[in-house]
Amino acid sequence: MDQSRIHAAWRGQLQCSRCAIRELALFADLQQADFGLIHQPISELHYARNAPIYSEGEEARAVFTIRSGLVKLEQAQGDGGVRIVRLLRRGDTAGLESLVEGPYRHTAVAAQAVSVCRIPRDVVRRLNEETPRLSDQLMRRWEKAVDDADAWLTCLSTGPSRARVARLILCFAENAMGGRFTLIRRSDMGAVLGITTESASRAVAEFVRKGCLVRVDDGHYTADRGQLSEAAGRCRMFTT
Repeated sequence: MDQSRIHAAWRGQLQCSRCAIRELALFADLQQADFGLIHQPISELHYARNAPIYSEGEEARAVFTIRSGLVKLEQAQGDGGVRIVRLLRRGDTAGLESLVEGPYRHTAVAAQAVSVCRIPRDVVRRLNEETPRLSDQLMRRWEKAVDDADAWLTCLSTGPSRARVARLILCFAENAMGGRFTLIRRSDMGAVLGITTESASRAVAEFVRKGCLVRVDDGHYTADRGQLSEAAGRCRMFTT
């Protein structure tokens, strides 16, 4: 984490109520009076690519709203390997398990340069007790986490490797701002999709060659969603 870029701690009312992604974030439904219930600092933090945000087994003391970038949730495997079990994007919430005690169940790592809001567990608990508006939002967050896990299992972990890569790229394209997006490393793609790094690299190269993916500058792409949807095949995440 780049300590020099940690913003001054938020005291609630002004910064959260004017947040540029508030409509996507955990506090989306709060009203102005609700922010007066926040009495602990909410920090905006910045992480470089591959920097850990929190670790599996660590005491869970906060939730994190993703402001920009991409966060990967990793889980240790019995053979010593690591599997990426989910990707979190702008507006998603990491660390919801902190609200039910116990440790973090994953290791959260910045897959790209990431900006997050760190919200202390006690702030969320108090708001949950004091206003039904946060309670409703939390229920939607839990539901989304379950839906994402189902979609991950049925769409990103089944089928030919080429189709899996196409589905993952479509996920990035759907979250793109201005139509441009970045891809994660090919090794990370393999860990996400349960395929080899070489298979992921071949699929990406093929999509670039066929014009499904177009490099617009160093590290950024645009996508032909129609062609990628054909390659992706039938899947709950997308209509074809």
